[in-house]
Amino acid sequence: MAPHAVSEAGYSNGYSNNHSTDSLPSQKDELFTVSSPDVVYTDEHIKSKYVYRTTSVAKSSNGNYVATPKETNYDFQVDRKVGRVGMMLVGWGGNNGSTVTAGIIANRRGLVWDTREGKRAANYYGSVIMGSTVKLGTDESTSEEINVPFHNVLPMVHPNDLVIGGWDISGMSIADAMDRAQVLEPTLKSMVQKEMSYMRPLPSVYYPDFIAANQEDRADNVLPGNKACWEHVEQLRKDIREFKSSNSLDKVIVLWTANTERFADIIPGVNDTADNLLQSIKTGHEEVSPSTVFSVACILEDTPFINGSPQNTFVPGAIELAERHNAFVGGDDFKSGQTKMKSALVDFLINAGIKLTSIASYNHLGNNDGKNLSSQKQFRSKEISKSNVVDDMVAANSVLYKKGEHPDHTVVIKYMPAVGDNKRALDEYYAEIFMGGHQTISIFNVCEDSLLASPLIIDLVVLAEMMTRIKWRASGAEEYKGFHSVLSILSYMLKAPMTPPGTPVVNSLAKQRNALTNIFRACVGLQPESDMTLEHKLF
Repeated sequence: MAPHAVSEAGYSNGYSNNHSTDSLPSQKDELFTVSSPDVVYTDEHIKSKYVYRTTSVAKSSNGNYVATPKETNYDFQVDRKVGRVGMMLVGWGGNNGSTVTAGIIANRRGLVWDTREGKRAANYYGSVIMGSTVKLGTDESTSEEINVPFHNVLPMVHPNDLVIGGWDISGMSIADAMDRAQVLEPTLKSMVQKEMSYMRPLPSVYYPDFIAANQEDRADNVLPGNKACWEHVEQLRKDIREFKSSNSLDKVIVLWTANTERFADIIPGVNDTADNLLQSIKTGHEEVSPSTVFSVACILEDTPFINGSPQNTFVPGAIELAERHNAFVGGDDFKSGQTKMKSALVDFLINAGIKLTSIASYNHLGNNDGKNLSSQKQFRSKEISKSNVVDDMVAANSVLYKKGEHPDHTVVIKYMPAVGDNKRALDEYYAEIFMGGHQTISIFNVCEDSLLASPLIIDLVVLAEMMTRIKWRASGAEEYKGFHSVLSILSYMLKAPMTPPGTPVVNSLAKQRNALTNIFRACVGLQPESDMTLEHKLF
């Protein structure tokens, strides 16, 4: 089996895997099928009828609430053929890009390597799609819960099958970038070094005003021009088309894992509408960021684009453009270590009736992301994405918090080169408990930053591709349609999840996971698992 290789232009010359997605899956190859008159399997599709149950609430004249159960019937249709999928990373030569590339190669080849702690084998730990399970149901004869791997719920692209390419402002090979990142074990790096030495990123967009000045020495692989222009949009579109064509791909997913940018100012007439944004790019307005230029290129190419950094890539004009073209976008900022812990712990404490009054988060980070964040404008982008993650959980509990009341929340990030990619995250949670008492919880979390972020890149790409194959309609409607352009289903992996305009943001980790799981269950005609276990209680 020939190894996967990428030419100096960033295009794959080979494609090897053990999970070929060219052929159509048959029912006998699937881990389970659903036996229901509401679910139909054809060679091309899984079709299901689904009853969506919600509760509508209104306030009566006396001030009390009236809750009314509601039912809506939907039809779902999932394309069963996955096809060949490419993943293009913006910032391919960074810590995350080089680490996820090495990880996929190692998994594809089933590598085992030596470490000080013994042998280690390639895995996808940290990936929700590849490393977790979903409850399917209960065995009727033994009452045992049956759980299946998440990636077996629907036909999904296997990460081993992804063809990898991308852009970077640094022109060094991805093998050299992997050495520079200092993330992986030397024995593992030696095993993938040759293959990755052929991989070189395409020239990227570089506008110095948007990232820290200390990144200038890396910028030796850039497109001409230091501010937005239509030539950049067209070149990026051409790069996507050529990558897709040269690899015989059915679709490409683009993900930003490059430096954190400063926030772009939202200016009427510049980036507030789709037409204004397009015109601003053409006239070279200086408030259009590189990531927004990438998003516009992807939208015009009908290529899903995901922002893994905290800046406001998706200005109102970019969202409107995505809606106009029915193109998928998602963001912002990978939720990997400290913020994921915060999302889970705050959710638990507030649901337990404990009133958080203060959250203090300190970070020491020594990789290039930390270096870039040592600039105040870039840090501000990160501070915003990390600070809003408790808002919806606080707002949901009117018993603990009066309207407008909110815990004190401080986020500090310091660049400490000595710690490298092993970020130190220190958190203190201070809360009021019964009868005027207090509880303090302190957490010291050493996060191997890129090893936590890389599985999230995989999940985001796999999920975004999956969403291109799901259609739905209200029962009785003639045409199926896709989900809204803003992929809020990706919220579990993102610190500052985007939602369609006018819809609430959900940061609760449990709610985000349930939404992801239950949408997938709906696609195969299964209701959400209630966890009431009435079958064990009513005798």
